[in-house]
Amino acid sequence: QVQLVETGGGLVQPGGSLRLSCAASGRTFSSYGMGWVRQAPGKERECVAGISRRGSSSVYYPIYADSVKGRSTISRDNAKNTLYLQMNSLKAEDTAVYFCAADVKGRIYISRAQAMAPAEYDYWGQGTQVTVSS
Repeated sequence: QVQLVETGGGLVQPGGSLRLSCAASGRTFSSYGMGWVRQAPGKERECVAGISRRGSSSVYYPIYADSVKGRSTISRDNAKNTLYLQMNSLKAEDTAVYFCAADVKGRIYISRAQAMAPAEYDYWGQGTQVTVSS
């Protein structure tokens, strides 16, 4: 069982920034593929960023949805079992509940398609609300 707890959401003006954090339980966090998935009212879940291994046990590759590319940075600190999402130049359309998600299958290689597919993730946090409004 893996527990994920997100923090850092809130109300921010357009053009502002937020950093989301996700604290994960488990002794093998470094083997997890991790992602941030958001869901806006009336819309399907969208994976906005993932970070996972692609053929190397110690190198992680970030992947972004076009909707946030260039404005967001996903990172992880394996020593702290923590995942981050730095979001800049926020827009009203970024308003959503943001979920931290973990793929715990331990795969050395996770393709871009797998990393960006919400169905590939095994565990989810409770979500944190991000509202972009003036």
